[in-house]
Amino acid sequence: MEPVQLAADLKSGKRAALARAITLVESKKAEHRHMAHQLIQDVLPRTGKALRVGITGVPGVGKSTTIDTLGSNLTAAGHKVAVLAVDPSSTRTGGSILGDKTRMARLATDPNAYIRPSPSAGTLGGVAAKTRETMLLCEAAGFDVILVETVGIGQSETTVADMVDFFLVLMLPGAGDELQGIKKGVLEIADMIAVNKADGDGAFRARSAASDYRAALHILAPKSPNWSPPVITVSGLANEGLDKLWQQVELYADRMQASGEWQDKRSRQQVAWMWDMLQQRMMEALRTNQKTAERLKTLEGRVRDGTTAVSFAVDELAGLMGLKE
Repeated sequence: MEPVQLAADLKSGKRAALARAITLVESKKAEHRHMAHQLIQDVLPRTGKALRVGITGVPGVGKSTTIDTLGSNLTAAGHKVAVLAVDPSSTRTGGSILGDKTRMARLATDPNAYIRPSPSAGTLGGVAAKTRETMLLCEAAGFDVILVETVGIGQSETTVADMVDFFLVLMLPGAGDELQGIKKGVLEIADMIAVNKADGDGAFRARSAASDYRAALHILAPKSPNWSPPVITVSGLANEGLDKLWQQVELYADRMQASGEWQDKRSRQQVAWMWDMLQQRMMEALRTNQKTAERLKTLEGRVRDGTTAVSFAVDELAGLMGLKE
């Protein structure tokens, strides 16, 4: 399908068009890349109006269950929710399970929700390489809430935090000694911490853990003078505390928009996205250019066996690409 027609179908809210559009931007074929760029440019005026929320947490914290329940609450309140669930790819085979639709049973059948599992394909931070473009396509299709579920394996969660408006970190109850294992960096980028599984026998442990996390956040300087990250307890399974969670997200959005920080943050994210794409394009050119690709293999071998210094190899490759110090 031509990009112009695909853009028209996307703007009219056709789900099949959204699926095709995302497949197009995820394609690695050169001809598809050009079409994808044209498509993104066509729909750009209809983007930017959704609330983008990143959600991370260690495996087993209940991300998918919480998103399924939270998303169902939001669609019941009149929102259109898109979930971009990034699956871990095997570093050996490149394959991924892509099982998020089975873990989000209610949203998977909700006409006002759309779930798109995408393999992380080794991308730093566990977020698919084309997640930013996919968010724009979902916004163009009329979705006003975008939830990005990250792998949560501890690989630079700043990657997803740098492409969303609000970054939620889910934690397990029973912090105690586990608090020492939490990366300071994750706490620094969190806009809110929610201790999950705070139902039944886990309620007391969740409250205790929340108290510990509040103490840990208290010693960190907040990112914004207008927002101090709250710590709450929730249960995705029992649907407890999720209304309060979303109220905090909306309060954050109101404060950031009123202070002007909202648009400043998005502008910075756009520029960072440009640099990320430029770096990817330059690395691709290095590997595919005939002149540099052949020399690259030779230099890799010499660096591997220790006969050529890394700095010398880099200087030579940079020179071949016309990059001088």
